[in-house]
Amino acid sequence: MTTKDFLSNESGIGSQYRNWFLDYASYVILERAVPAVQDGLKPVQRHILHAMKEMDDGRLNKVANIIGQSMQYHPHGDASIGEAIVNLGLKDLLIETQGNWGDVRTGDDAAAARYIEARLSKFALEVAFNSKTTEWQLSYDSRKSEPITLPMKFPLLLAQGAEGIAVGLATKILPHNFCEICAAAVKHLRGKKFELVPDFQTGGMIDVVNYNEGKRGGRLRVRVHIEELDKKTLLIKDVPFGVTTSQLIDSIIKANDQGKIKIRKVTDNTAAEVEIQIDLAQGISPDITIDALYAFTECEISVSPNACVINKQRPEFPSVQDLLKISVDDTKGLLKRELEIRLSELQDKWHYTSLEKIFFEEKIYKELEKKHETWEKVLVAIAKAFEAFRKQLKRNIIREDIIKLTEKPVRRIYKLDIEELNAQILSLEADIKQVKFDLNNLVDFAVNYYENLVKRYGKNRERKTEIRPFEAIEAKQVAMANTKIYVNRAEGFIGTGLRKDEFVTEASDLDDIIAFTRAGKMKIVKVAEKSFIGRDIVYVGIFHKNDERTTYNMIYVDGKTGISYAKRFFVTGVTREKEYEIAKGEKSKVHYFSANANGEAEVVRIFLTAGCSARHKEFDFQFESLEIKARTSLGNQVTKYPIRVVKFKQSGKATLHKRDLWFDDTFGRLNTEEKGTLIGKFAAEDRILVIYADGNYEITDQELSQRFDADKILLIERFDPEKIITAVYLDSEKAQYSIKRFKIETNSLHNKFFFIKEGEGNRLETVSTEEEPVLIMQSGRGSQIRKAKIKTVKLVDVMGWKAVGAKLADYTKTLTMEWDVKKKPDQPELFD
Repeated sequence: MTTKDFLSNESGIGSQYRNWFLDYASYVILERAVPAVQDGLKPVQRHILHAMKEMDDGRLNKVANIIGQSMQYHPHGDASIGEAIVNLGLKDLLIETQGNWGDVRTGDDAAAARYIEARLSKFALEVAFNSKTTEWQLSYDSRKSEPITLPMKFPLLLAQGAEGIAVGLATKILPHNFCEICAAAVKHLRGKKFELVPDFQTGGMIDVVNYNEGKRGGRLRVRVHIEELDKKTLLIKDVPFGVTTSQLIDSIIKANDQGKIKIRKVTDNTAAEVEIQIDLAQGISPDITIDALYAFTECEISVSPNACVINKQRPEFPSVQDLLKISVDDTKGLLKRELEIRLSELQDKWHYTSLEKIFFEEKIYKELEKKHETWEKVLVAIAKAFEAFRKQLKRNIIREDIIKLTEKPVRRIYKLDIEELNAQILSLEADIKQVKFDLNNLVDFAVNYYENLVKRYGKNRERKTEIRPFEAIEAKQVAMANTKIYVNRAEGFIGTGLRKDEFVTEASDLDDIIAFTRAGKMKIVKVAEKSFIGRDIVYVGIFHKNDERTTYNMIYVDGKTGISYAKRFFVTGVTREKEYEIAKGEKSKVHYFSANANGEAEVVRIFLTAGCSARHKEFDFQFESLEIKARTSLGNQVTKYPIRVVKFKQSGKATLHKRDLWFDDTFGRLNTEEKGTLIGKFAAEDRILVIYADGNYEITDQELSQRFDADKILLIERFDPEKIITAVYLDSEKAQYSIKRFKIETNSLHNKFFFIKEGEGNRLETVSTEEEPVLIMQSGRGSQIRKAKIKTVKLVDVMGWKAVGAKLADYTKTLTMEWDVKKKPDQPELFD
């Protein structure tokens, strides 16, 4: 019998197999892996919390005892219960813990269950339990009752998150911030729009552009914070969600072993806070290394949410917003039920207290002293005595009310007792009035409920994960050179395996290699052990796609006509492994070839053959006379006479136009794609001046891989050593603002220089590089506002960059400053 026949056998084992599998799949989905939408709990978590509530006496209990209690409700082993308790404890929300419970950041396990203790938190007791609003069912062995779901008055599923794998189904709901959940709940109750994004205990940064409200198909990018301690040391201050410090370190070591990054060592200094120290190899850029860590290690991970919950015994796939709305609406319903129960209890208590007052005040209790024939007649007599006071009551008197009154001990009734009953009635009436008001204003009551949760339990629950967009990092651009490229020019091979041949350059295994041959052919290939380009290779280098700076200069002879041509061209984009012709005509030959990173145009010396009829057998040729054209162009004629050799004579200047550089303060990056603020036009040799709010300045180059902390930058522009800088800073020690004017006298790149007075609390307020800047100062409030314009050129002379400066004004909280300058089209932006 084939498998198909076996499964199609309805009367045999095939039918049983199919039914059993469906039963098993349904059981795992409903009873093991996926949480219920009503209380946000999986069955094991619900059983644990119910067992802990039964054990709760305000004191801590051994986790081993909690496991034993939970096994009365959970039909599985103690290991799964113990693991679930530890997971709940590490969430730091429903369970208060004591002992070594492990650490989600380092991956350390909790101590054995007999050594650690736990109890329900005050928050859990308030939001998760109420026997009067709980629906019950029999436990698996029918010996006890357990809740179907807990009456959860909080979006627990969003606060804790959930993850589980069932049969053909999985769920992954990310945790969110406690205070933000409450704020979103209030907005939903008020009918306003809200947004929720994850927040992780482990901190870090998240890019939520593609979060898609937590639904299937969404994606979340998570990064760690990497600080540059100095030019040789980086510090990682947190770990991504779901990644431990050991896993993160392993990924860094692996990337280093593969040559993706270059570091000397990694040290785990994690104690109370995460700290992983990375010591860089000599001469390695920290900015490029940071990008490479994000690109090649678990310093950046991608998380795909998949919200799946059980609702009415069926799996559903709601969004995060839907989950919050369902929970808040359920909470409002639970609050209404609690108020209705409370109202009923208050009304019953008011009724009985009123009866008790009348019973004693009107001496109806004396009916008990009369000699009635039977007990039934005593009850009838008491009921008849109450007839005169029926209008004072809000409902009819029933037999149980009278029996309850007769059970009270009868003694001498004092006026004080009646007054106490009157006070109780007034208090009950006030409570009833308040409960009715809350029922009539249920939305406001629910809003107040969530606001009180934040006040009582929101302390130290501020957002830990920073929300910010991430820039795209191209792995090819940040990969470290981890291999060497060799060339056999005569035979036409290049690759990493030709170790006996000529070394050309270092490259990463993600790079593309461009090569040109003497026959005027061009080819681009991936880094490989050995690739054939063509015989007689004249140039090999690393190729960068869309590179409009690198210029290729070439002189070649057309094999058909014998005329020599010169041309300059870019190579921006081609197909790999395809051969391209850059010299026109068959049997063409390249006499001279050079690659120039910034469009430099050199001067060459051309020597003609001795037997030609030309009057001048040698002459100079300047590439600067040529325009840069397409690589397929013919080029400009150099000579019709045969060339013997072309030799390099003199270097030339860059001929490309100055390029515009922009600063994107969102990512703290320089770019040429017009993102952010234009900071100027830059020639190849130009430098950039960066002035920071902490009183440092830095001169740097145009490298686009640099990272800047945009929040700390006051000014960024093209560096001009002749410009005078006017700076105003706060001198905390003297409680005054000081001003100084100076020129930059240092030349070193990538070093910060502190140019204001040293002291705790000192900071740079504002800075300008205008020739004659005018400072507008405003102080006071309301009708007491005063303004003053100060020509700084007349106030203070130019001094050394280390000078303290002169006093400008006394410090006041209301003093503000701005520069009175007309912005020019090419003027840099000030970042305040």
